[in-house]
Amino acid sequence: MAGEVAEQKKSSVNILTTTNVKPRKPLGKKECQLVTFDLPYLGFYYNQKLLIYKGGEAEFERVVENLKDSLGLVLEDFHQLAGNLGKDEDGVFKVVYDDNMDGVEVLVATTEELAVEDLTAEEGTTKFKELIPYNGVLNLEGLHKPLLVVQFTKLKNGVALGCAFNHAILDGISTWHFMSSWAGVCRGSTSISVPPFLERTKARNTRVKLNISQPSDAPEHAKSAANGDMAAKVDPPLREKVFKFSESAIDQIKSKVNAPQSEMSKPFSTFQSLSAHVWHAITRARQLKPEDYTVFTVFADCRKRVQPPMPESYFGNLIQAIFTVTAAGLILANPPKFGAAMIQKAIDMHDSKAIDARNKEWESNPIIFQYKDAGANCVAVGSSPRFKVYDIDFGWGEPESVRSGSNNRFDGMVYLYPGKIGGRSIDVEISLEANAMERLEKDNEFLMEV
Repeated sequence: MAGEVAEQKKSSVNILTTTNVKPRKPLGKKECQLVTFDLPYLGFYYNQKLLIYKGGEAEFERVVENLKDSLGLVLEDFHQLAGNLGKDEDGVFKVVYDDNMDGVEVLVATTEELAVEDLTAEEGTTKFKELIPYNGVLNLEGLHKPLLVVQFTKLKNGVALGCAFNHAILDGISTWHFMSSWAGVCRGSTSISVPPFLERTKARNTRVKLNISQPSDAPEHAKSAANGDMAAKVDPPLREKVFKFSESAIDQIKSKVNAPQSEMSKPFSTFQSLSAHVWHAITRARQLKPEDYTVFTVFADCRKRVQPPMPESYFGNLIQAIFTVTAAGLILANPPKFGAAMIQKAIDMHDSKAIDARNKEWESNPIIFQYKDAGANCVAVGSSPRFKVYDIDFGWGEPESVRSGSNNRFDGMVYLYPGKIGGRSIDVEISLEANAMERLEKDNEFLMEV
């Protein structure tokens, strides 16, 4: 940690303290096997989220104590986040909590150079790296590192909350369930309204033995993860940008994709319409050859698709990647409806039988994927505009901005968030090869500008 502190001081952020927070009351020892839905993410990096708030800086010490106290209370229910990964005698991965473990790592920091406006105006992720912990740390390292690390940073005129979650134990739905529960307790609730459903083996109970235990056992891309030097591994250079689509623009996109609509066809949802719009535009920006393949990947929630269905409060990963592939020439020669129909069909076909078949296939030959294994010339969509990220109010207001960190980014990665302005607005956060991004920024058809 000393080296990390020194590095932070050379930049604009100074780490003041590093402590740990555990559940307030003793819980004993608790274990839960990781299941087939969890295991493929061991080769990904920690999932990073940054919430930027105005206010709170004047009473920063009190704010930090409230955040820590409420974290200790909410961890009584979400105790898996305070544990570590483990392996049983058969080599099957599990998540383990014991009262003698360290718990969640909490960093408290300050900066005199960054204001809220500097961060909300940031298109890339460069300024975020010093505000979110665990850049370049693999989920597999949860065997000996905390499964959740948070950093509270005092800004000139606000507070930044950076979180690094071990993706091998939870997906986006579980992440925001935890965050909303924590915020509710921090605002004064004495208990959480919806406890997490922790019996992940109810969704899948196949025991899968994996012979990996350290970063060098993970995919080739991850061997240098311990030094945190991710930029050196990215080729070609990427750029990130958030494209903000108003409610009116979203409605126009949906209307365009659905027109003309026959009585026999199923309407395209907002997600399907926007996904086709983005896929079409990125394919244009990449200037692919007509015969080049392009893959659209969506990480679909399977809670209601599995049999028996799992509750929304299921805590863990209950997502699967759904792939759609076609030739770039076909995407560009047809209206966005063409891509939307392919996406809709792939999602509709991903029922409990398809999920079970995918799981059985993986269990027969377990592969720990690289985080960027999403297909050729891919557009991969994560997060969701349905996540109520702007409801995460710890007591001094809702966030000004919610962003993803630098981990798990590759050419074609897309994160969707609800727009800050509310309604049906959506923020589309895209990572793209720099030249393609330059063309995308000038694409008025994509931007919905006349």
